[in-house]
Amino acid sequence: MSNKTLLATLTLGAAIALAGPAFAEKFTAKLDSKSEVPPNTSTATGTADIDYDAASKKLSWKLTYSGLSGPATAAHFHGPAEAGKNSGVAVAIPNATSSPVEGSATLTDAQAADLLAGKYYVNVHTAANPGGEIRGQVTK
Repeated sequence: MSNKTLLATLTLGAAIALAGPAFAEKFTAKLDSKSEVPPNTSTATGTADIDYDAASKKLSWKLTYSGLSGPATAAHFHGPAEAGKNSGVAVAIPNATSSPVEGSATLTDAQAADLLAGKYYVNVHTAANPGGEIRGQVTK
């Protein structure tokens, strides 16, 4: 392969790669009762697999959980808050009464900044733990 052919191939490949769709950033949250504020004695656990597309500000998630003290009554992204601090609801997770639950929402600029700064957490609420039974900080 000549240098010109190699250069043309590399240039075309780069142009195609750059023209392709933006890739979502991947985040996760590992939920447990020890991360709640204050902690509780539940043995439930959960995981939130989260994608964020900065171009469209679309947040997508798949939340799975098991072992709750009773049916989930609600689930939310909360923020802005660091681990160990509580905050209000930032984004509701609808239809979270059974696991798994998938959904998406479009964030505001402020919400996107808080997400990217690591200031969001996910928690799942139950009747026995109305403030949250399991919680996990959203991290890259």
